[in-house]
Amino acid sequence: MSTTNKIVAGLLILAIAAGLLLNRQRITRLLQVNSLFAEDKIVHNFSNMKDILPATRLPRSGPVHQWPVSIAPLNQTFVLHDKQVLVADMLKELKTTALIVVKDGTIVFEEYYQGTGPEDLRISWSMSKSFVSALTGIALENGQITSLDDPVTKYVPDLKKSAYNNVKLRDVMNMASGVKFDEDYLDFYSDINKMGRVLALGGSLDEFAASISETAYKPGTARQYVSIDTHVISMVLRSATNESLQDYFVKNLWSRIGASADAWYSTDSDGNAFALGGLNMRTRDYALFGELMRNKGRTADGLQIIPEKWVEVSTSKSAPDDIYGDPFDYGYQWWLPKDSDQEFFAVGVYGQYIYVNPRAGIVIAKNAAQRSFLEVDDFGMDYKSKNIAMFRSIAEHYSDWRLKPQTDTADAVPE
Repeated sequence: MSTTNKIVAGLLILAIAAGLLLNRQRITRLLQVNSLFAEDKIVHNFSNMKDILPATRLPRSGPVHQWPVSIAPLNQTFVLHDKQVLVADMLKELKTTALIVVKDGTIVFEEYYQGTGPEDLRISWSMSKSFVSALTGIALENGQITSLDDPVTKYVPDLKKSAYNNVKLRDVMNMASGVKFDEDYLDFYSDINKMGRVLALGGSLDEFAASISETAYKPGTARQYVSIDTHVISMVLRSATNESLQDYFVKNLWSRIGASADAWYSTDSDGNAFALGGLNMRTRDYALFGELMRNKGRTADGLQIIPEKWVEVSTSKSAPDDIYGDPFDYGYQWWLPKDSDQEFFAVGVYGQYIYVNPRAGIVIAKNAAQRSFLEVDDFGMDYKSKNIAMFRSIAEHYSDWRLKPQTDTADAVPE
């Protein structure tokens, strides 16, 4: 064999080996993702996602926020369906892995469950969407995004051939983009699960978003929870700021709020953040973000991080009603109870929550690994409603706040 042929043969062998290694990595990752929610693995996996999906480190910097701590027991019971329910039993039913309660900036309760601990880096799932909202408010304040009424294609021309063509950023923020997207987690062939396989097999979420071609209804006319909407927001942010979402997150948020540890952002094969659900951080740092929002975007020492006006508008009802009759209202990537007393919350699948109640001075951060999170009880109540009912009882327990009885809102006078 000539020298040239030996070189060609060697390069071919290297190429085949590289291909086999890449496929092995993809297959290994797919197997890990397929068993991600297995009953015997879910708790461990939810604290170790940076080892399952590609991820970017988000380094903390500056002084660590020093939480005052004054531990007091939780309330023992709360009322559900006109019956007294033990809080301890509900936490167990919710497969809770961590719970932190903050009252006026002081940690009054902190506990970890199912073999987890305070240093675990817990997956946010869709709580990540609310962080993206905060970054959007910062980009608007900085003039990097001109207006919520800009079409997303002003910033991301690659979406012009998709169902997102000329859709306003405001409508995408409201989950009212109008694109046809199936969010059924239990259907293997649903769009949300197709997206998960793209992530697991090393595909591009940008390309996946650009491939969505059908419209279900006119943008802005109705709300349908579409997770890929948040990825489109991240595409706008990347284009408008000329930075990766990870870098913008670190520079404008993570390096400024006193985070206790580095966080991680899961990514796709292009290195772009899994913006709609890929943040991984300690539970105390989820609580810290909630406390920042409770204080209208300011840190404990008065540094304005998120524009105060954005905190107000993003956590107020601005979205149309949900097409499926969801019992909660929606703002700009934040949830609200329909009878909200200025409360708002972030939520992620399998039981992740940041609940903020400014009137009560309460922030609650909860992580869980609840595989039954989609179920409803015999009264038709879903688990999101059960979590909020429990959080409200905790807020009442640690403060003098009480939920106002609901009256006919047609004649109500705003305070």
